[in-house]
Amino acid sequence: MTSSKFVLLSGLFCASTVLSSAALATESATVQQRGFTVEDMVKMERISKPVLSPDGTQVIYQLRRADLDKNRGLTDLMLLALDGYAKATPLRLTQDSSKPDANNTSPEWSADGKSVYFISTRSGSAQVWRRALNATNTDPAIEALPSMVQITDLPLPVESFRVSPSQDRIAVSLEVFRDCADLACSKQRLDKVEKQQASGRTYQQLFVRHWDSWADGRRLVLFSAPLGSTGRVSSEPVSLSGTLDADVHSKPDGDQGDYQFSPDGKTIVFAARVAGKTEAWSTNFDLYQVASTGGAAPHNLTADNPAWDAKPAFSPDGHSLAYLAMKRPGFEADRFQLVVLDLVSGKKRLLAEKWDRSVQEFSWAQDSKSLYVAAEELGQRKLFSIDATSSTVKTLTGLGEVTGFDVQGNSLVIAQNNLANSTQLFTAKLDQLGKLNKGDNGGAGWQQVTHVNTELLRQVKFGEYQQFSFKGAKGDTVHGYVMQPWNAKAGEKYPIAFLVHGGPQGSFGNSWGYRWNPQTYAGAGYGVVFIDFHGSTGYGQAFTDAISGDWGGAPLEDLKKGMAAATQQFTWLDRSKACALGASYGGYMMNWIQGNWADGFQCIVAHAGVFDTRSMYYSTEELWFNEWENGGTYYDAAAKHEKFNPVNHVKKWKTPMLVIQGELDFRIPTAQSLGSFTALQRRGIESQLLIFPDENHHILKPANSLLWHHTVNDWLQQHLQK
Repeated sequence: MTSSKFVLLSGLFCASTVLSSAALATESATVQQRGFTVEDMVKMERISKPVLSPDGTQVIYQLRRADLDKNRGLTDLMLLALDGYAKATPLRLTQDSSKPDANNTSPEWSADGKSVYFISTRSGSAQVWRRALNATNTDPAIEALPSMVQITDLPLPVESFRVSPSQDRIAVSLEVFRDCADLACSKQRLDKVEKQQASGRTYQQLFVRHWDSWADGRRLVLFSAPLGSTGRVSSEPVSLSGTLDADVHSKPDGDQGDYQFSPDGKTIVFAARVAGKTEAWSTNFDLYQVASTGGAAPHNLTADNPAWDAKPAFSPDGHSLAYLAMKRPGFEADRFQLVVLDLVSGKKRLLAEKWDRSVQEFSWAQDSKSLYVAAEELGQRKLFSIDATSSTVKTLTGLGEVTGFDVQGNSLVIAQNNLANSTQLFTAKLDQLGKLNKGDNGGAGWQQVTHVNTELLRQVKFGEYQQFSFKGAKGDTVHGYVMQPWNAKAGEKYPIAFLVHGGPQGSFGNSWGYRWNPQTYAGAGYGVVFIDFHGSTGYGQAFTDAISGDWGGAPLEDLKKGMAAATQQFTWLDRSKACALGASYGGYMMNWIQGNWADGFQCIVAHAGVFDTRSMYYSTEELWFNEWENGGTYYDAAAKHEKFNPVNHVKKWKTPMLVIQGELDFRIPTAQSLGSFTALQRRGIESQLLIFPDENHHILKPANSLLWHHTVNDWLQQHLQK
């Protein structure tokens, strides 16, 4: 059910921060408005990784900006006092005019709150640094650099780190050759390889390549080293995970969340998948405990679970270890449930077992009696609290996407966005949230404390959007969103950009993004429709499971019914002028639509889409994905792989199509997009191919992002606005 009223949350997601209609009217009267452009998007500053000080009065966060001249992103750390935030100005902690190209990331407060640790490239290599902070951190002199101290000066770059609670030891993840006796050996071997004229490599097992990199024999190994009287590493780090043939942290998306010190600093628990010969088709990550000083082999805490165990976190009182666990081996999109391990008895128990949501991120409360978790729910990504004893679940935030959070004492900070607002920080007091939020009325009690991009977007009017639902495949309720053009007028119709998300276990929900942002299409004059078809996340695990083995079945039916429902409910959508766009699984669906929804669209855009499921199986890297989705290996289950294979329907293709591919994409290899383009060209169908030699599965460089969007928008304009 839906109404004709559109929703545009201007202050973001929380009732206390939504701008009044009078304020909006005043703003509109004084500012010449325009639509949102890709140039706006590329120039925007991006907030991430908020970390609260131990007393909860300050927050440090990452702020990324684009350097268009150098075609790269640069990240600095910002400090913001939360007490009296209305008058506080964020301070840039890591600005250095002598090192303008340095990236500064991964902030971590010291246990006493007097300094912050972080990774910086200011020395020419990614190393750990520490910055001392004064008592109030309101003095502009904080910008002076002498308080910067380099903590590590290792021969290899630091990939991630954690400092022990007592600040006497540091854990670091370094990429090394495991047969080397020390770090200098790994550095010397790398230098030798660079000088070799022959470039060939020999492999005996998969992965030979992963995500966007060819294997060169190195592994990410977890080390630790004491911090001496000066607070610096002065001795060779000791390997903690080197006895395991595994990456710690994991690749390609792992970080310091893969390991943690115990509260007393004596042990570390880390997550790892032992490689061996099965790495390319295994999702069996386990948790290992090891003495933080090394000297003994890691002990497997989760050997009883052959599926994925992840993100270990000790309770502040040191009595328990919480972590995430899946149940089904080989399925990367299985439900992640919270498990609590009693460190004395060794007993494990599931929290909120009947709560049908998959936990994506969590943190203990300071009293060790509850946990805070982020999870998707019906097109949103919310923050919840779960009682560690009763498993009672409470909703703490309203509409939008929580991309990160931290809790210290009575203070909670979240990074949150929605379809019309980029990520900002909000804070709340836990005791006040407990009084305001009874059950499922999250949203009250939050205060916005950052306002990045305000001046940049002062003239921008965003497209208004609304969630709707309809009866989809199998009679199930399916959700989607529509978004109006920024300059929509009553009584007029607008061409449609029909976006299909990837994953396939993913969601185009109420969130802000920098690759597939519906506002770039609304800003160009299109109505936007996107559907969370069967297989999407946030609607219960059974709904997510439904797509496996049925890639071209129920999801296509949902897309057809979703388009019909949207155009029936929202008469400003012009069904006669529509273009379908998608990447990854969405790109697969573009190839499938070509042969199975012949008259659906006037044009198609396919980015990194699967064209031939047979060659895809034998050339991609993470085999567990294709094997789970298609019921086994190709040689054992060929009929299942072929059931929804786009290549088998090429003779029915006829729609003009733009094909896009990054050549460093090893998840969906380049041959898949070349196959699509070859089929289009050989059949005489209007088509274009856009190749990025220096990009992977995502288009990340600012100049390439601009080219991507302009090429796509030109394609849409050519076919929808003649």
